[in-house]
Amino acid sequence: MIFTLARRHRGLAATAVLGLLATVALAASSSPPPTAPSLATNLPTGPMELPDEWMTAQRMSDGSTDLSVAKYVNARGAANQLAARTRSVYRPLAERNWSFFGPHNIGGRVVDIAVDPQVPDQVFIAAASGGVWKSSDAGATFTPAWPDGWGQAIGAVAMTSDGVLFAGTGEAQPGGGSITFGGDGVYRSTDRGASWHRVGLADSHAIGRFAIDPSNEDRIFAAASGNLFVPGGERGVYLTEDGGDSWQQVLAPPNDTTGATEVLIDPSNPDRVYAAMWDHLREPHQRTYGGPGSSLWRSDDGGQNWQRMTTGLPTDADQGRWGLALAPNNPQRLYAYVGTALGPFRAFYRSDDGGDTWTQQPISANQASQSTFSWWFGKIFVDPGNANHLFLMGVNLMRSTNGAQSFSSVGGVHADQHSMRWDPKVPGRVYLGNDGGFYRSQNNGASGWVKSTDERYTQFYTVDVAQTDPSLKVGGTQDNGCNRGYNGPGGPWNAIGCGDGLQTLIHPENPNIVFGCSQYGACYRSETAGGTPRQNIGTGQTTSQRRNWLTPLQFDPNDPNVMYYAGNIVNRSTDNGRTWTAISPDLTGGGPNDPSGYPWGTITTIAAAPTDGNTLYVGTDDGKLWWTRDLGGSWHEVDPAQLPGTWVTRVAVNPNDANIAYATFSGFRSGSDRAHVMMTRDGGHTWTDIGRGLPDAPVNSVIPTADGLLLVGTDVGVFLSGWNGGEWAALGADLPQAAVMYLRYHEPSRQLTAATFGRGIYDLTVPRCPAASTRLPLKDPGVGLVGTLSSCRAG
Repeated sequence: MIFTLARRHRGLAATAVLGLLATVALAASSSPPPTAPSLATNLPTGPMELPDEWMTAQRMSDGSTDLSVAKYVNARGAANQLAARTRSVYRPLAERNWSFFGPHNIGGRVVDIAVDPQVPDQVFIAAASGGVWKSSDAGATFTPAWPDGWGQAIGAVAMTSDGVLFAGTGEAQPGGGSITFGGDGVYRSTDRGASWHRVGLADSHAIGRFAIDPSNEDRIFAAASGNLFVPGGERGVYLTEDGGDSWQQVLAPPNDTTGATEVLIDPSNPDRVYAAMWDHLREPHQRTYGGPGSSLWRSDDGGQNWQRMTTGLPTDADQGRWGLALAPNNPQRLYAYVGTALGPFRAFYRSDDGGDTWTQQPISANQASQSTFSWWFGKIFVDPGNANHLFLMGVNLMRSTNGAQSFSSVGGVHADQHSMRWDPKVPGRVYLGNDGGFYRSQNNGASGWVKSTDERYTQFYTVDVAQTDPSLKVGGTQDNGCNRGYNGPGGPWNAIGCGDGLQTLIHPENPNIVFGCSQYGACYRSETAGGTPRQNIGTGQTTSQRRNWLTPLQFDPNDPNVMYYAGNIVNRSTDNGRTWTAISPDLTGGGPNDPSGYPWGTITTIAAAPTDGNTLYVGTDDGKLWWTRDLGGSWHEVDPAQLPGTWVTRVAVNPNDANIAYATFSGFRSGSDRAHVMMTRDGGHTWTDIGRGLPDAPVNSVIPTADGLLLVGTDVGVFLSGWNGGEWAALGADLPQAAVMYLRYHEPSRQLTAATFGRGIYDLTVPRCPAASTRLPLKDPGVGLVGTLSSCRAG
């Protein structure tokens, strides 16, 4: 049975529904060497899709059904080879240092927690797309415990009593408040995160949980979720009996789209093991988030044989993800909840006989706080000292003190909960991980939650830099709003509105004028650096029938009072965003026709020529490129036969010549001739692929500098070439391997700023490479390049 998800509504209050956070399990990892922010007041109230759909739609815009780890492994391998060549040939480029600008104080999604059993106040966390982090001060501050040069997607962490740390790569809750990335197996560290070695399950894609046998800690179970996009692979429950050196499957899934998301051991009887299985698959136009494979299982012989638990539980196919927990001080007490295949909460169950029988509890959907996306959570946590005291993960943190007879909401924390752990060394101390980062309570979780002050794993969509001072920055973040970094490198950032933070801008001449956008073009204008009062712009003031998740909002570089905003129609303002006029027809292929609900037919990028304010270039999510030389009086579509046909992520115009422009594209080539970077030298009439030599991965941003360089940000790093492309070099060697979503270049200081999706904001000074390729146009797009990069050999 297949359940196709229709569009869902996204509630917009901080304590209400934050959205149907749908699936995307992109694989950003590679095989390594052996209080919620305030929301914008003008957000849309109609049906809305979510960021994972936006990112999936880009990367699968060619109709591909395979968005797998292997593609990212190949892309990462190509990026590593390009970096190695850069180090040997263009050393000054490779040796450029990226410096972390911030933020320290915002955080991002934390999906699992491991408490060090030996070292007081020490904990390890799994940051969704930011690696493993360690705190030695009970979560007040964190430092990296995972190599920056490896894939950053982590789904689970666990530690033995003698300090051996395990990390499972890839998130098992596919999609939700963000895109999620896949991984390439289980890693082990015997020195508390100082060094790591992969020890197996390379084809598991995502690890949902570890369970360590307290009577023999060489016996460890792992719940392998599997590749969201590709059936098969290493799925189900796996067991190692030699501390991770080898693994064997002990519970196979009932079909090839089902994986394990939970595994638990009875501490009083380690031969008794429990597991939760989830049937789920993401296809280009369909999400199957439930089915006959979703189920609960028990083994009474240490995992050799398993029986499905059914007495009192549903057995139909309308079962989504299961959450499962046991009470440590009374392991006969079990709790479970399940959503429907479409995502809403379905029912909560309790067993008092070790899973022999189950009784449905009187828990309503409101008490559960699962909204329409129960599959984004999937966790229950029970107080180790009180079987009647438990927490249910949801949009809100839900707490029961009566054995799940009822639940109430616990305040003081960010929305969307994922993990809890009690510290056995400190009575009453509980740790919490959610979409906003890491929290600690000294009151057994009932109240008094304190947020970490240093957690550098924020997921950014965009960044902007003040032209008057590059140390002033704003950025849009996943599930953490728009934020302002006006306190210099390492200084605190301030929330400045938005729901999810998307496009952000600083006025080129006045950094007190800031623009911030929530999803689908709900933007504001502020004259207090993002503070109040804020003038709503965008959805109610502009003309468009459809708007992209990241609706483009841009200044005209010729005149800071002129701005552009685009849904499916280009809008222009001549009074700095106060009023708007439509200057184009619908430039897309039409309205939504995607069964998954994604609103295709939107403009994704727009750029005005720095040397000619009448020249604009526009790209769309359905692969179209347009140009106008008369400020929208007439629009010209580029011949589709010249283009890749995939999502246009960014357009940029040469700073010295309005006839020269660049367009970047998402998706993977997969052996085809599709381009990732294209260039026109005749004002948009003809386009040439100049991206050959780049890794085969989505390109998210492109910037031509005034002195002849071309900079691109990709899912696998930042790269540099000459204006004409042809040969590429890696820029800097120490940027963490999170996807680079947005680049901003400050020409006067040569500062390049990169927004990463999981490791915050980084800066780098771009070298000077005098370029023959500034003499354009050239007959051969690669002629001037060798001189350009050769000049970088000497610095």
